[in-house]
Amino acid sequence: MKKGVMARPLPEPSPAGDAARAGHLHAAARRSDRSGCPCSRIPGGLRGPPPPQPPSQRPGDQNAGAGPRGPLGVVVRSRGARSAGPLPSGRRQLPARAAPPPELRLPRTLASVSRRRGLGRTPVPPTGQRGPRLLAMGPLSARLLMQRGRPKSDRLGKIRSLDLSGLKLLSEHLDPKLLSRLTQLQELDLSNNQLETLPANLGLAHLRILRCANNQLGDVTALCQFPQLEELSLEGNPFLTVSDNLKVSFLLPKLRKVNGKDASSTCSQVENLNRELTSRVTAHWEKFKAALSPEEEAEKAQADFVKSAVRDVRYGPESLSEFTQWRVRMISEELVASGGMQVREADTPERPPKATAAKEPRARPVAKKRPDDFSVNRSPKKRACTSSAREEGSPLGSDGSQPALDLEPLHFLQCHSKNNSPRDLETQLWACAFEPAWEEGHEGATSQTVATCGGEAVCVIDCQTGIVLHKYKAPGEEFFSVAWTALTVVTQAGHKKRWSVLAAAGLRGLVRLLHVRAGFCCGVIRAHKKAIATLCFSPTHETHLFTASYDKRIILWDLGVPNHDYEFQASQLLTLDTTSIPLRLCPVASCPDAYLLAGCEGGCCCWDVRLDQPQKRRGCEVEFVFSEGDGSEAAGRRVDGLAFVNEDVVASKGNGLGTIYLWSWSQTWGGRGKQSTLAVVVLARLQWSPTKLAYFSLSTCPDEGIVLCGDEEGNVWVYDVRHLLTQPPPLPAAPQTPTQILKWPQPWALGQMVTKTMVNTVVANPTFTYLTALTDSNIVAIWRRQ
Repeated sequence: MKKGVMARPLPEPSPAGDAARAGHLHAAARRSDRSGCPCSRIPGGLRGPPPPQPPSQRPGDQNAGAGPRGPLGVVVRSRGARSAGPLPSGRRQLPARAAPPPELRLPRTLASVSRRRGLGRTPVPPTGQRGPRLLAMGPLSARLLMQRGRPKSDRLGKIRSLDLSGLKLLSEHLDPKLLSRLTQLQELDLSNNQLETLPANLGLAHLRILRCANNQLGDVTALCQFPQLEELSLEGNPFLTVSDNLKVSFLLPKLRKVNGKDASSTCSQVENLNRELTSRVTAHWEKFKAALSPEEEAEKAQADFVKSAVRDVRYGPESLSEFTQWRVRMISEELVASGGMQVREADTPERPPKATAAKEPRARPVAKKRPDDFSVNRSPKKRACTSSAREEGSPLGSDGSQPALDLEPLHFLQCHSKNNSPRDLETQLWACAFEPAWEEGHEGATSQTVATCGGEAVCVIDCQTGIVLHKYKAPGEEFFSVAWTALTVVTQAGHKKRWSVLAAAGLRGLVRLLHVRAGFCCGVIRAHKKAIATLCFSPTHETHLFTASYDKRIILWDLGVPNHDYEFQASQLLTLDTTSIPLRLCPVASCPDAYLLAGCEGGCCCWDVRLDQPQKRRGCEVEFVFSEGDGSEAAGRRVDGLAFVNEDVVASKGNGLGTIYLWSWSQTWGGRGKQSTLAVVVLARLQWSPTKLAYFSLSTCPDEGIVLCGDEEGNVWVYDVRHLLTQPPPLPAAPQTPTQILKWPQPWALGQMVTKTMVNTVVANPTFTYLTALTDSNIVAIWRRQ
């Protein structure tokens, strides 16, 4: 297949009813035809997607979990999944119930656990009473251990493997005095019980394999008493998070497998995090010492340092804050105990060569790779390119007042590859979105966590470190769009919690709601019978979600707030009919509850979405018409880029060749009257690539007055339009040149593997600190502003 041809453009719909096949960038461009070609063909030599399959022909759907390697949290088992490990003879294995995430958990007391499970306290068998059923339900005894131990022996000290699964054991039943007699025990199965903690002094010094799946564990620090542990199973413990998985990797230096997956990648990422945290705590110590006065007491000053370090030292995304604060406290206490001497990196638990040498991390940079050379550098610092992004001539605006932005390429990742292969340069990436910045108590908080979608995977990436925090896979799906919302839930204890939910949708017409912190899919909405092109949450109602589909409909959903069983009850509020396939959705910034804009194959349209109106199914309210400078109208032309620059100014792309329009919503809407067609009031035109290819997504950064768009050469066009927003009419005669064009950095070129790449999506976080670009060659590129 030749690289450099666009995979998204489609021919104009034919009168014979080919509009559904015309599609847009979100169709499946990698379906194989009968000749074996990995993409379908359309006239003109361009690649385009076949129509989406009907539901009856689509493959089955399943959550492939957290994906291969990476600092993932413990995956919560879906309802109906069976746990591993043997059960007592004659006992029927029941499906494991999916538990609520940490935010919705009940107070963890023995009484509440018993009430939730419909159980009373575990009975203690009367003295002298025997029988296997009572033994299985009661506290541990030497006879029970010998009965369940292997090899069979009349001495506890000879048992090497012990199965205590499915006994409904509580934490208090694990008697350290009894278990410490198992001096040769190497394998212990505690699955399918009701353990909330593990006693800290079990005395099992030789334990190599531990299974604790399907319990109620809420803390993993007690695992440090098993220094020889090599395999660990913690699946189905709903109160454990991403941070707990990183703690496990840090505390157990010989650990090889966690939940059946190789742990080496997580170990490497923990070492990188630990190295950075150690450096930051040490720098904080130097500043703290310089600010101390001679009369301050040393003991009090040291205690104040630990508190200030935990409060002020930050690194990584919010989802890892529990782990980073835990390590910062440990590092700062070690620094104080050593008298202020620098903590060495050797203080990190030493790992055997087998644990550190290993497979590639999930998020792989692809710098300077030859087709037969796929070595990977794991360090995020070494993945960053030191050279600044280069500019193309005339980087400033025509008035010369806007300086070029200082941006450097930071990470280039291949986290959507099929089978995690670095040779996969065919998977197309379609959309990305930054997580909302809602950190409590920090008004200036900004997001550095971005979600990307492409192929059968959705990835959540920390832009600062380049770590893939979570990877959700749905075999048979092709994801086209992602959107974030932050929900407020109330626990049974009456506490309000905020947590992020990521909506993802694509070819199969399903919307999947992903709980990012807990790491699993918590709900599925069967939204449309055809593929979903794009998603958009309401900026004013956190549970309102717009979905736009190939069936030429836009539906407004109310997801509702999940109950304590973590179930969503979505309801349909409105159905909006379109005359062509909707490509982009954009609530009007000044009145998001009243009007919705959509860029469609046939132009730009507007709908009344006020919920106090009686009609639940509505047609297009107004169609907007764009005019070129020579007076020729461009009505009925595709609008594939649409976003608000501020509360009034809209940026749109697709109507004019090589042009991005800035137009006024208020001035355009003010002249409406009763017309169904309106000519937009253009404020300015931005010069863009003269390509005839389409489906390059446009985005904006309203707080900074920035407009962004990729092109067919792999470039990112950056426009600082603040001066255009404030200047009075008349309209400038010539289109405004970009402030800057980010070139594809040569140090990251892929040689013979990729001769040409296209940037189809570019998104920046609100403060324009990080910029993420997606290409048609399966590469996620991240830039950082200096």
